[in-house]
Amino acid sequence: MSSGYVIAHVEVSNPAQYEEYKKWSSAAMQAHGAEVCVRGGQVEVLEGDWAPSRIVILKFPSFEKAKAFYETPEYVKAREARAGAAVMRMIAVEGL
Repeated sequence: MSSGYVIAHVEVSNPAQYEEYKKWSSAAMQAHGAEVCVRGGQVEVLEGDWAPSRIVILKFPSFEKAKAFYETPEYVKAREARAGAAVMRMIAVEGL
């Protein structure tokens, strides 16, 4: 079975409110077995015109679990806490 990843590009507009989201999203990640590979950290563009400010990469045991994470009650609560504090672009990707 291949792993699944959630990859997110986040543009934070309200850092104080975003801290509340981080609290709830951390609880959701822990509850659903996400391995945090990247959460923030330094970004350097190597090629192209994509210049993200914040990247998050989560690893799950399967692609199905990565996709399902978005609709879990725990993550829905985190999304509600984030509303208006950031622009989120998120995908699920099948891995190796």
